[in-house]
Amino acid sequence: MQFDHFVDLVAKRANVAPSRAQALTYATLRTLAERISGGEARDLAAQLPAELKPMLSELVEETAEDFDVDEFVRRVAERASVDGEVAREAARAVMLTLREAVAPGEWDEVTAQLSADYNELVRPAT
Repeated sequence: MQFDHFVDLVAKRANVAPSRAQALTYATLRTLAERISGGEARDLAAQLPAELKPMLSELVEETAEDFDVDEFVRRVAERASVDGEVAREAARAVMLTLREAVAPGEWDEVTAQLSADYNELVRPAT
């Protein structure tokens, strides 16, 4: 998936402007990189457009931090300078787009590192 297409999908799904979607995408990926292992973050980055790779592969720790979905959303909101509801919707949009952008096995490896409370962000709406 190309970078522009990724950001456009996030913008549409989160109902934000593309420029805001880009910042929210970066914030979400940087936070995800903190929550999953460094190796998994690099594996995920390998399947994404070049513009997104640094968010997952630079400055990552090998050991994942253990924090819940509310802390995840709080960090996204802080990084992107938005309120919690915008951050939650954007994180959901980014995760859905990630799911479509990477191989199913890679997505399964990422979500296996997340606790059940992340289901609201990583499972498609029914």
